[in-house]
Amino acid sequence: MTYIKDKRNFSALMRDTNSPFLPATGQEESPVEVGFVLQQHFSMSAFTAAVDTLVTANLVRTTPLFKYQTYAAETSPIISDLGIEIAAQGTLTAFDHQPLPDLLIICGGYRCSTQQHPELTRILKLADSKKLLTGGLWNGAIALAHAGLLDQLSCALHPDNHAYMREQFPKVRVSDQVIVSEGNRHTSAGPVSAMEMMLQLIGELQGTNITRAIREILSCDQISEKGNIRINQPGDNPCLPQNLRDIMELMAANIEEPICVDELTVCIGISRRQIERLFQNHLETSPGRYYLELRITHARRLLLQSNESITNIALASGFVSISHFSNCYKDYFGVSPSHAREQAKASALNTPPPQTAVNNVR
Repeated sequence: MTYIKDKRNFSALMRDTNSPFLPATGQEESPVEVGFVLQQHFSMSAFTAAVDTLVTANLVRTTPLFKYQTYAAETSPIISDLGIEIAAQGTLTAFDHQPLPDLLIICGGYRCSTQQHPELTRILKLADSKKLLTGGLWNGAIALAHAGLLDQLSCALHPDNHAYMREQFPKVRVSDQVIVSEGNRHTSAGPVSAMEMMLQLIGELQGTNITRAIREILSCDQISEKGNIRINQPGDNPCLPQNLRDIMELMAANIEEPICVDELTVCIGISRRQIERLFQNHLETSPGRYYLELRITHARRLLLQSNESITNIALASGFVSISHFSNCYKDYFGVSPSHAREQAKASALNTPPPQTAVNNVR
């Protein structure tokens, strides 16, 4: 009988970090199509925050999850609130001869007009008739209200527009929350909430595992309540016991020369059994498995980001045997270290161009 070795799977904490490099599983689905309607003087920061979450979602999976297009509410190019011109990929008339996207988001801004745009209203009503998702960034909810899409619903928008919305649209409930999602309507009040709104949407469409992986990339520099600015580390989670966080920091500081569990007991001052319980109860894994995953993740970063030899990378990651390193890498990522490096180089050569052309205002 031939023995077939089971592929290793990362435990929860390390899975998000490594998700973009894991082999695809299951049947590939068509990407969700997202359309951004850019109004004159739209908020560039809110728009890019929203787009960034979609681009990052594609980066954390081996197959694209989203496609996005930009549309001018009137004519292209559109001037953002920063005075930067955006060459949109289409105008609203495009929907006369092509299907609407799965999600249509209206990008507003501090100086965007609050007046009704008849063609935009028509398109939004059409999207509603097809039960598609619609959203608004900053004061993009006003366009939804003009189309009657927010009647008897709550919405979020920039505080500067609350009075106008309450006065002009008495059927709409203006919320003090920065993000509101009700049914097919998703609205947010500013740049930070734009990203959170998109993360919420992505979670609903693709699952919470995707949003955790996106946060792993985009939340590395969050400022703490004390004002400290430091790159987030695996052991920084305040919800974890201090002993466990200390052990995780020790492991992270000793990648090249791993320390055994018995040495950890001496450094931390608790028993081996206590250490094992900490990892099992809070990380659902064992100390040894977590340490191996930490080291193989370190090796993956060196392998794909440097020109170091595979031998040196194996040694720098605490593997005394090249064959052991190669086997472990293949167990987790489905390919050998040399094949992974070749794939990364091929991918870099075939990087697609940006989807949106941005030109400075003349």
